[in-house]
Amino acid sequence: MDTVNQEERLNKMLNTPVGILIMSLGLPSVVINVVTAIYNMADTYFVSYLGTGAIAGVGVVFPLMAMIQALGFLFGQGSGNFISRELGAGHGERASEMAATGFFSVIIVCAFLGALGVLFINPLARVLGATATILPYARSYMRFILIGSPFMAASLVLNTQLRFQGSSFYGMIGMMSGAVLNIILDPLFIFVFHLGVTGASLATAISQLAGCAVLLAGCSSRGNIGIDPRQFSPKFSNYKEVLRGGFPSLLRQCMGSFVTVVINHSAAFYGDAAIAALAIVNRVILTANAALLGFGQGFQPVCGFNYGAGRYDRVKAAFFFCVRFFILLLVLLAAALAVFAPQVIGLFRSDAEVLEIGVRTLRLSCLSLPFLGFIILCNMALQTMGKAGEASFLALARQGLFLLPVLFVLRPLLGLLGIQLGQPISDTITFIFSVPLIVRVFRKMDADAAS
Repeated sequence: MDTVNQEERLNKMLNTPVGILIMSLGLPSVVINVVTAIYNMADTYFVSYLGTGAIAGVGVVFPLMAMIQALGFLFGQGSGNFISRELGAGHGERASEMAATGFFSVIIVCAFLGALGVLFINPLARVLGATATILPYARSYMRFILIGSPFMAASLVLNTQLRFQGSSFYGMIGMMSGAVLNIILDPLFIFVFHLGVTGASLATAISQLAGCAVLLAGCSSRGNIGIDPRQFSPKFSNYKEVLRGGFPSLLRQCMGSFVTVVINHSAAFYGDAAIAALAIVNRVILTANAALLGFGQGFQPVCGFNYGAGRYDRVKAAFFFCVRFFILLLVLLAAALAVFAPQVIGLFRSDAEVLEIGVRTLRLSCLSLPFLGFIILCNMALQTMGKAGEASFLALARQGLFLLPVLFVLRPLLGLLGIQLGQPISDTITFIFSVPLIVRVFRKMDADAAS
């Protein structure tokens, strides 16, 4: 590492006004998330021309992709949170060791699990919720997703590590390169080479490999921590830190995947159109959240550096800056999606049944969208500060602790409407619980600063 550049970066993170700093760090992450969400939507969009069964097959595989991302977030957030705190405290060598450990660990784990998935691809597709008519599409889409899983997860690790170092720009270039390539390859493989759903899967795998290579190059750029195999240190103390910083992300993603599988199985009772409609809305909401997550990711390195340096006043100032911004953004976004729901769903499928289910689901999801910003920001703050217990509770609450019981009660009473209402109700309850959690942590910080 370049010591001078590291000192300049530390000074920037500890002294630049938090609003300017968050915006400068968040904008590249916004671009990354929006472009990534768009190319995820591109798979859904191009596959939609192959029919309802094809788009439902992609939707069934979505929980598997979320699980792969969960491993990327585990090792990326776990190593990244530690890296930002260590850099804030001036411990560059420990940060370098953790960067290599996080990267190589996720490659090994995903390669092993991906091989198992390919070997048992049929039962895996059934577990994810594939019906007899959806199974061929789900299997075709899943195969190359599994093969490319080490690169998909490793890209997330590298992007997260760069972001926590305050180098969001390099992460943006790497993630965008893969995203743009995927958008180009999707129609080429699906329609020109006539590979169908398999073509969409292959395009995703190739783009993830390319993006990972660009990100690796970015890690060797000026002032960033390079990935050195000699620094790989798979010891208990390092993995303890990975779990401390990354477990809430793993829990959140795993629970989200599990709930999506439960919803797929529940929606199957109402036909392939219901699964397809829910898959479309899922992608739309993820795209809508992209800007929110990007600015939240700009907040995380500010939080990590300043918390590690004991600058608690800047941690709080950064948090409340983001809260104000998120409220304005999400209220406007929810209103726009609710008004234009028919047009948004109609971009993917014009079938009357898919359109009806999708429009109602999207509008109901908009009811709780403004709460989601505060929930995510609380989770990011707690996780970055190493408050694994509180962060894990919030991660578990939204996607499991509250959502599963709500689905269990409402689905028998209201049918498909009960499934559609599940997430908005769960988000509202989670918001109510998140407020006292973050208030208690801030009061503890005030007490520590005063002592």
